[in-house]
Amino acid sequence: VQLQASRGGLVQAGGSLRLSCGASGRTFSNYAMGWFRQAPGKEREFVAAISWSGGSTYYADSAKGRFTISRANAKNTVYLLMNSLKPEDTAVYYCAAANRYGTSLEPREYDYWGQGTQVTVSS
Repeated sequence: VQLQASRGGLVQAGGSLRLSCGASGRTFSNYAMGWFRQAPGKEREFVAAISWSGGSTYYADSAKGRFTISRANAKNTVYLLMNSLKPEDTAVYYCAAANRYGTSLEPREYDYWGQGTQVTVSS
């Protein structure tokens, strides 16, 4: 599976941004999808995940109530809508695909990764 994330961007605190990640090469609906992020000097951390059908989602505590993960299997695309952004959300965001049905927050369970896209939230 090849994953291509949309361009991130610069947004003010309190603003919103939607990331998308398009997949190609394999049957997208066979894969659970996740979003991770990595801030400078920090380890990559889990943000959100969605099952292969879209029927199950899971969020990091930092994302709950602010971020929404969704997918459109007909378009081979997964989305991450980020609202009420905070400066601490600044990071490179990665989409990832796991050959499994259910959600996972473990990076090692993901088989394919996108190239990463920078999100910067200014205070």
